[in-house]
Amino acid sequence: MSSLPSRGSLCTTGTPLKVQVRPARPCVCTRARQIRAAQGPVGEARRAVLFALAIGSGALQVSAAAAAASTSCTDFKTSASGLQWCDIQEGSGKSPTKGASIKAHYTGRLASNGAVFDSSYERRRPLTFKVGIRQVIAGWDQGIIGSDDIPPMKEGGKRQLIIPPELGYGQRGAGGVIPPNATLKFDVELLGKK
Repeated sequence: MSSLPSRGSLCTTGTPLKVQVRPARPCVCTRARQIRAAQGPVGEARRAVLFALAIGSGALQVSAAAAAASTSCTDFKTSASGLQWCDIQEGSGKSPTKGASIKAHYTGRLASNGAVFDSSYERRRPLTFKVGIRQVIAGWDQGIIGSDDIPPMKEGGKRQLIIPPELGYGQRGAGGVIPPNATLKFDVELLGKK
């Protein structure tokens, strides 16, 4: 288990986030404990995303440059699971296998209004996690390692994912930022193995 963060820092990696901590708001440590209690045992990568979402509910300021950094796809393909994907740039490296530790940059938006709720680009630190073993939401696992009707990403590739609620945070939502039954749109850049 990770140590709890100091005010204004990311709990699982210790990397400071660019946040504006408001004195009237509860300490981010308190919010991290609330998330852990509400979510039960979760993987380190998933906890990092949830924590970033929690402080993002008013504290994380995602720059316009990060929000506009992605290229929008128009040719989405839809899998049997409901996940939609579109390759912005096909990578030239290897495809990850289930359980491999990988690094990925991402920007997450609500599909309903395009509001950015989290971005690893803004923190200047990619997310590191083991893919395919539910350390992240199911839509990410499918969108990165692929499935019967989704090709796997390759290192160096960039892909947009539109994730239906059942492959995202479902009826519970997340961190007060992602509402229940929200469809999510992610720009994912697969950087490679850890």
